[in-house]
Order: sequence, then structure tokens, then C-alpha cells
Amino acid sequence: MAVHKRVSIVRRGLIGGMALTLTALTACGGGGSEDGTGSAAGAACEPSSGKVTLDYWSWVPGMQKAVDVWNGENPDIQVTLKTTPSGNAGTYQNLSNALKADKAPDLGQIEYDSLASFRLKGGLTDIAKCAGVTEAEPKFVDWTWSQVDFGADGKDGVWAVPQDTGPMALFYRKDIFDKLGLTAPTTWEEYAADARKIKAAKKGQYITHFSQTDPNWFTGLLWQNKATMFERDGENWKVSVDRPESRQVADYWQKLIVATDLQGFSPALYKAWNDDEVVTWISAAWGYSTIRDNAKSTAGKWAVAPMPQWEKGRKQAGNWGGSTTAVLAGSKHPAEAAKFALWLNSDAKALEILNREGGLYPAAKDGLTMPALQQPVDFYGKQEIFDVFAEASADVDTEFTWGPTMTDTYRFLSDGTAKATGGGSTLGDVLKDTDAQSADSLRKQSLKVTD
Repeated sequence: MAVHKRVSIVRRGLIGGMALTLTALTACGGGGSEDGTGSAAGAACEPSSGKVTLDYWSWVPGMQKAVDVWNGENPDIQVTLKTTPSGNAGTYQNLSNALKADKAPDLGQIEYDSLASFRLKGGLTDIAKCAGVTEAEPKFVDWTWSQVDFGADGKDGVWAVPQDTGPMALFYRKDIFDKLGLTAPTTWEEYAADARKIKAAKKGQYITHFSQTDPNWFTGLLWQNKATMFERDGENWKVSVDRPESRQVADYWQKLIVATDLQGFSPALYKAWNDDEVVTWISAAWGYSTIRDNAKSTAGKWAVAPMPQWEKGRKQAGNWGGSTTAVLAGSKHPAEAAKFALWLNSDAKALEILNREGGLYPAAKDGLTMPALQQPVDFYGKQEIFDVFAEASADVDTEFTWGPTMTDTYRFLSDGTAKATGGGSTLGDVLKDTDAQSADSLRKQSLKVTD
């Protein structure tokens, strides 16, 4: 696919109105410390005097290489990286604890869906008046910038810098599918039929794993089916976690749940990939490097196809993840932290490193034209896999709504899923319980909740 055509597809999906409705966090208060929804350091954002050292927490593989480039070019602003677990696997809780203890790092990786939660608890710094921040808006895919200023055209502040996005597709072991006479499933019905055939073909072989610790992943499945979890009307919130579209997804996976002892991003899962025991993964664009780096013995055997559809011929995709680089409340060097965050997510060298090492699908517009996204990928049998993700990005529901306490909602989902996969309940029960618990969480934050 030609470069100009690929960019038009990506931009149609990501720029074309993908307002994920974090637009009115102003209902939680205005900007700054006056309302408790964030730090007002951005009101001044004066550069620090002398040499500065910034602490940064991130879980992106290969991030140290990008930090090393920055440190080599900026002797007066040095960054110390701490590699952490993925957000809901530990980093968010650790960040929350650090914020309460006034020991938070200057910068942290926070996904779009959790950014509002951190702002609501006063954990972020408004960097709108830091040098170069508001001017950088045109550099990023439009919907991602609306995620960091919450759609308020900058009037409500800027609370992070966009990093990447996560349109979803199906990674599958083409060699095993070919051996069994199977093609990439185009519907979820076909996927379930393939699951039975794969299991019958070899003892201990499964079509996929169902992780207890990846509520973001399950949310991506809901997203594909237009099962938005929250609805907003003015200052009123309606929790819609338990709805017919969500039940369809939950009931399907309740019947299909396999390999529940394998958690996402775990050595056990990586071994299962290498040993041909788990042969597909429904994941985001950044997942290409996860398989590449942790299942090296399977090089050349994987391929990528669109997500299976609920109705044959439909074109819908979910989104899993996508992160920002946020300056946290309490940072003594917001100007320098903002400068690093902008460089990390828009500089050509940094974008290339983060894509190559960490598999990030950039939020920066210039990043979408990187050579790596225009070329065949050796690990995937020389398939041009990013064509699939470019098309997926155009098929992501633009109306999906995040709630302002998503970290709580994800915790409820994760705890419930662990119980369900252990046989103590069902995924349908998880949706019902999470719905009620999320509504309570909103009320505890003094937000208006309607039935």
C-alpha cells in the first residue's frame, strides 16, 4: 500500500472524529489545585535552574534506549527510567501509593482510559503553559489530543502528551492453521469452531488464553461490539457495563474460556507460544513486538488478520491500550518533564526506537509514515502487518465512552474475572457486579449517576 493511502486510512479512523468522550471532566471541577483535580504547576511552568534529574516510570520494552538518546543530547536534563509492570498489573496502584506519600516520579506512563482517574484524584500536573505544549497539538492525531485535554480545546488544561494507540486484530499461527486446513476466521462463530478443531488436533493445544489480569483486553472486546461502558448526559453519568452487547461478548467467552492458568505478559504464556500450545492472540498493534520478542522460536510462523466479526461482512475493531506520558503532581521540574515528554513522543529518533523496540503504534502524525510501518515484517512471514492495523484503526467505534473512575472499574472487572475463571461465578455475573460497583465508585467521587 502506498504511503499516502496508508496515512489516509489511519487518519480517517483516528482523526475522523474519534472523540472517546472524556470531554467533560470539567464536571469534576475546573483546572488546577483549586478544585482538587490536578496540580496547578502548569500555571507558571518556569524552567528550573541548574542541572535537573527526572524520574520516569514506563513499561514499554526498549524505553531505555530512547532515554539514553535523550540523556546523550541533554546533559542538563537527565532522565532516570524505572521499568514497571503494565498499568493495571501494578503500576497504577504503585503510582497512587507514591502520590499519597509525596514520592511520585516526575513522569509516568498512563493509558488514555486511566488518565481521567488520575486527574480526578489530583495526581496530574497541568502542562498547558509549559513551553511548546499547546503548540504541539497539530503534531498528534486529533482524537489522542482530545484525550489529554479532555476535549476542552485546551481551556481545561493539558494533562499529558499522547504516546501511542492500540487498534486490535488477530495474531494467529498460520503454519498450524494451514496444517489443519483452516484459514483466518472472519466471524466469532468460525473462531469458536476453530477452537474445537485445534483442541482436538493436539492434546494441550488451545486457540488462545483468557487472562484474569487484563481487563483492558476484555474491554477491547466489548468495544468492538459497541458495548460502551459509560454514557454521559451533561453532568450526569449512566453506567452501562451490563448491557446486551456486553452480555453477548461475555456469554460467548464463558463458553470458550481456555488456558485460564495463563496470564498476559507472563513467562508461562511465552513458553506456551514457543511450545505451540497457544496459537492465536487477539491483541493491539503494539502486540506484534510482544510475540516477536518472547516467542522467537516461532519466527516466520505468525500472521495477522482482522478481528473476527459478530456478523459476517461487518467491519468493526476494538482498541486496547494506547498511552500517554504524564507529568505527575508534585514534580519540581514540570517544564523539563514536559520537554522530555514532547521529545519522546514526537522526535523521529524516539518514535523509531519506540516502534522498533516496544512495538508502539505512534500517536504522532509523522510517526505514521515511518519506514517500519510501510514494510514487510520478517517475523510475520514478510506480511505487511501494519496494513491490517491501519484498516482496523478506521473501524474502531468513535463513540466508546470512558468513565472518570476507570481504574476502579478495571479493578472490579479483574477481581470478578479471577473468580469467574475459577468457577465461582460467570462473566455475566462479573458484568452485573462491575456495573453496580462502578456506579458506587462514581457516587463516592460526588458525581451524579442516573439509572
